[in-house]
Amino acid sequence: MVNTSWSLAPVVALLASVWCCNALYSFPTPLTGRKTAPQYTWRTEFYTQKLDHFGFAEDRTYQQRYLINDEHFKPGAPVFFYTGNEGDIELFAENTGFMWEIAPQFDALLVFAEHRYYGESLPFGNASFSTPEKLDYFTSEQALADYSVLGQYLKRRWSSPKLIAFGGSYGGMLTAWFRMKYPHVVDGGLAASAPIFQSSTDCSAFSAVVTKDFADVSPSCSAGIRESFKSFPSLLAKLGAPKLKERLNLCDVAMVPDFLGWMQGIIGYLAMVDYPYPASFLEPLPAWPITEACKFYNQTSYLPEDLLVGMSKLANFYQNYAHQEQCINTSSFAYKGLGTSGWNYQSCTEMVFPSCDDAETSFFPPSKWDPEQFIKSCHQQFKVIPRSDWLAAEYGSRDALKTFSGHSSIIFSNGNLDPWSAGGVLDGSQIPASQDITVLMIENGAHHLDLRSSNPSDPTSVVEARKREVEIIKRWVGQA
Repeated sequence: MVNTSWSLAPVVALLASVWCCNALYSFPTPLTGRKTAPQYTWRTEFYTQKLDHFGFAEDRTYQQRYLINDEHFKPGAPVFFYTGNEGDIELFAENTGFMWEIAPQFDALLVFAEHRYYGESLPFGNASFSTPEKLDYFTSEQALADYSVLGQYLKRRWSSPKLIAFGGSYGGMLTAWFRMKYPHVVDGGLAASAPIFQSSTDCSAFSAVVTKDFADVSPSCSAGIRESFKSFPSLLAKLGAPKLKERLNLCDVAMVPDFLGWMQGIIGYLAMVDYPYPASFLEPLPAWPITEACKFYNQTSYLPEDLLVGMSKLANFYQNYAHQEQCINTSSFAYKGLGTSGWNYQSCTEMVFPSCDDAETSFFPPSKWDPEQFIKSCHQQFKVIPRSDWLAAEYGSRDALKTFSGHSSIIFSNGNLDPWSAGGVLDGSQIPASQDITVLMIENGAHHLDLRSSNPSDPTSVVEARKREVEIIKRWVGQA
């Protein structure tokens, strides 16, 4: 999940059955290709979905893409179903190694379903984002209905009695809601790093976790970053934009005013992907990237010149760790498959996650959440009015779901290093054991670390979490 709500960032302007005719039981359209990742292979198939699952006047359809692997499947075995989130589904198939690793022991069919309006699952093709009317079918409810219809079709086609959902970040939210809304389709779900309560979580919580991550690595690093943000306005006034552009090696002088927002964004991403081994989920980075970044802020006190050097090195580290660009480009993030335009729209409708910075808990400049400005920006960009209270009304608030009454068979896993954990399910003490809701906290774990492939550098905590998850899934599918 990308954070598109930092107040200083240009990221704000930027931080996804055949139901036609009599073809309810028809097979999908012919295969369109086969894709091989470094260690994963899948077929690409498409499924004809209703454009609007909840109305009866609209009868148009669209083609939903999904990836499938039946290498280990045996009739009667479960479907492992990834609930695609905000991007090209291939990105998530390539970065969800846990599903691939455990599929053989379950003889499972692997399916990665793409979220509508992302990747190739565009209801109106290249015109999908052209008008508010075309975007009106772009909701989590419609996406979940897609997954329900597709899931039921797959269970029939493959003679599979069980379906287990997997998802990380927004995909984890969808996995939890999929089980909650469609328990007759989904037999259990692993919701990793799923901030289902983010909309009602304190707006400073995200940046507080980011700040703590850096401070735990090095207090002097955290202090240096705080001073860098604090001193930037005076450095700009003293040196001027042309000189700062040169000192920071920015591609254009027009990027100077946005530099702090861009820096705030990449620092947040470093916390999200603070994995114990080299990874390239968002951008190629080394093991423990926060530790590496903090090498640029290793002094006990800082002069203005030190702060400029630190900012320049940190920016270059993020953008140029695996390749060498001639200059720093703050106008784009290397999301490589994440659908930032789509997520911006979702952030302006249902996924309203207030963001602010508190001087006591954040090393970022203090800022307040301005709902009026947010509404104005969303209406200007998409001609929509955000509904900040809709997620709680539709899926349940933190207070309403203290015991998860009426719900069952969900694993909520979070890493303590992950900034999104603040909006997740962290306390299971009030949930009766009979509810079968498992809450796992992964020490030294970043964003959905447990869904990634196993690695020799994995902390013991994630190794044990995965073992627990496998044990629970065995019980759900009747193998315990």
